[in-house]
Amino acid sequence: MDKQRVRIFLDDDPQPIIDEELPTNATIDTLSLDDGPHRMIIRAEDQQGRTGVHEIPFRVNNGPGIVVSGLRPNSTRKGKIEFGVDAFSADDPFDPRRAEARSSIPIWVYVLCLFVMAWAVWYGAGMWQVPTQFQAAPTWRDYPSPPATPADVPAPSKAE
Repeated sequence: MDKQRVRIFLDDDPQPIIDEELPTNATIDTLSLDDGPHRMIIRAEDQQGRTGVHEIPFRVNNGPGIVVSGLRPNSTRKGKIEFGVDAFSADDPFDPRRAEARSSIPIWVYVLCLFVMAWAVWYGAGMWQVPTQFQAAPTWRDYPSPPATPADVPAPSKAE
């Protein structure tokens, strides 16, 4: 053998889909393949007739993308299983109702909102008391604050 050759096999097909001299560029049209897992086996022969083998597993997904919400892989369930399924591809016309997969709001979003609201209450409470250096400002004097304790409230005058 005087030339180096490469043969590319797909899945368990005994006939190579590509049989050319090296170096070469190869193209495989995945539209002719079924969606799912596949296996490419590349066999290269050198000038002395020794063979090297390289196997590449890959997955074809030419069909629409499938989104399942409410059921995770390898989860343990009992009773009735309720889940949602949606499928769409780039060739489908845009429909805003199907633009996002419907799923429940994660717990961490609720926790984050709780922290933000707690911080806002803390910040507002900290800003409630005006510092003494600003209490003499004209805007503060026009709007006196209510008494802080019952002892600060003047006694009612007795009408005689």
